[in-house]
Amino acid sequence: MAVKKRCTSRVLLVDHGDRLLLLCGRDPRREGARWWYTVGGEVEDGEDYVSAALRETWEETGLRLAASRLGPLLWTRRARFTWDGQAFDQYEEYRLARVTADEAAGIRVDHEGARHGHAWWSVAELAATREAVRPKRLARLLPPVLDGSAGAGPLHLGDVDEEHDPE
Repeated sequence: MAVKKRCTSRVLLVDHGDRLLLLCGRDPRREGARWWYTVGGEVEDGEDYVSAALRETWEETGLRLAASRLGPLLWTRRARFTWDGQAFDQYEEYRLARVTADEAAGIRVDHEGARHGHAWWSVAELAATREAVRPKRLARLLPPVLDGSAGAGPLHLGDVDEEHDPE
C-alpha cells in the first residue's frame, strides 16, 4: 500500500473555562475504531501553517479567527496511521487559540470528518477518559499550555504509529 505523506496544522481551541474542543472521528473500514482529535487539517498547496489553521478552524467550526488570535507553535508530531484503507505519514503542528464564551456558544460543528460528535473537554475529563484521544498524553501536555508555563520553542511529541504505539 502506498503511503500518503501530508502536513497538517492543528488548533488547540480552548474556551473561557479552559476546556478543549475535540472532534470525534471513525474509520469506516474498521468497526468500532473511533478517536477524538483537535480542530485542524491538511495544509493545502500555496498555504502556510497559520493560514491552514485559520481556514480549517472556519471550515470545521464556523469560527473566523484573525491570525493574531493564534499563539506560537507549541508542538510538532509525526503520526503514521491508516484511515479508510489509506496509509498516512503525517507531520502536524499545534497552536493555541482561546475563544470567548460567546464564540464558543456560536461554534457550529458540521464538518463531515466530525459527524460522529464533538465535545469540550476539561483536563480532568481527558485524564479520566478511556476513549482514544489524539495526540496521546493530551491530559499531561495541556496544563502547561493553559497556565502559560510551557517552555519556549516547540516541543516535538514524537514519531508515533497510531495503530501500534500504546496509549
